[in-house]
Amino acid sequence: MAGTPTIASPTWQNWAGNQSAQPRRVISPRSAEEVADAVTTASAEGLRVRMAGSGHSFTGAAVTDGLLLRPGALARVRSLDEHAGLVTVEAGCPLRVLNEHLQARGLALANMGDIQEQTVAGAIQTGTHGTGRDLASIAAQVASLEMVLADGTIMSYSAGTDVFLAARVGLGALGVLTAVTFRVVPGFLLQAQEEPMRWAEVIARLDELTSSNEHFEFYWFPHTEGCLTKRNNRCAGPARPLPGWRYRLDDEFLSNSVFGVTCRLGHRFPGMIPVVNAIAGQALGARRYVDASYRVFTSPRRVRFKEQEYAIPRENLAGVLAEIRALFARRDWRISFPIEVRVAPADDIWLSTAQGRDTAYIAIHVFHASPHEEYFREVEAVMTAVGGRPHWGKLHTRDAAYLRGVYPEFAHFAGLRDTLDPERRFANPYLEHVLGA
Repeated sequence: MAGTPTIASPTWQNWAGNQSAQPRRVISPRSAEEVADAVTTASAEGLRVRMAGSGHSFTGAAVTDGLLLRPGALARVRSLDEHAGLVTVEAGCPLRVLNEHLQARGLALANMGDIQEQTVAGAIQTGTHGTGRDLASIAAQVASLEMVLADGTIMSYSAGTDVFLAARVGLGALGVLTAVTFRVVPGFLLQAQEEPMRWAEVIARLDELTSSNEHFEFYWFPHTEGCLTKRNNRCAGPARPLPGWRYRLDDEFLSNSVFGVTCRLGHRFPGMIPVVNAIAGQALGARRYVDASYRVFTSPRRVRFKEQEYAIPRENLAGVLAEIRALFARRDWRISFPIEVRVAPADDIWLSTAQGRDTAYIAIHVFHASPHEEYFREVEAVMTAVGGRPHWGKLHTRDAAYLRGVYPEFAHFAGLRDTLDPERRFANPYLEHVLGA
């Protein structure tokens, strides 16, 4: 044995509060060897095994009634090779900690999502992505993986192997990730240009905005004509970060404190939401600043919500957005959260939402205490009509039969899973639903 792992309280709940678990046992391993010991012991006891990250998935991906591994003690930066541009971190290292470590050494991840609270393993296993003309997925920046298999073996995989193609976005179905090696780049500055635009202008300029900017996204405020556009591009500097008062006003006070109050009011009084959204679209005005890349990519998200996100073929974006907007005209919905739109290039990861095709992402949200079922169901129908792929960590209803039809490598992934985990040691109800029993 590699030592006695820490035993934690046997309850778990995700960030949004819509998923919870009562596992038989909870362990916080401190090394890959302790993970291997825990998996071997669980196998002897007939327990299924899942590892939870920071709980930012809205699905039941981490839920188990068997052994739950908590990776908080498995969070070291193991090595950094500046010459080769590689950093190896343990599975439970939060992206925030990794970003700060790289920044201090003049390095960075090439792209990020819009928050940095996830663990590195949780982020890549569910396909966390940002927006990017040339690179978006965090998993696409992975050079190698260390993983504990169902028989307790500790293995490493890199490019050139089927396991590497599958396990970067593996949903924890092939094994327990214990360390990830990322390709990193020299640290860089991004110039952020945020600007309100009308819906008609954004739609008319979609191709221009997504092709002429390294990173483009926009938010549409339902029940209004208002959008907030964000263009992030590399620049030589100098750095011109937001003044402290502006950050506190925009990102903390308006985007979190005030927005949280309006969401709670909208939950109680839905009729006020269209007016509030119109005001919000104007309050978040134009601004431009230059800062370290990860500070521009990410922002704090303190208002809890539930989310659905679909990846659709990039060429279908304008048409799908028009259909979603038409739904609002036909339904008596009152949605306080803006709809987020991003883009990504194709990649080769078997279960990546961008596998094999240039992709657009459409994310919809509701306040965590508000009903979501009808809204999510009807928008999902629009997405699936064009072969949309649901984000693995966000709410959806698609099952293995549907997903097999939109992922060309789905059968290969399933076959590899049969080889690596024939007894389904790493299964849970969510994986049975999306991958099959």
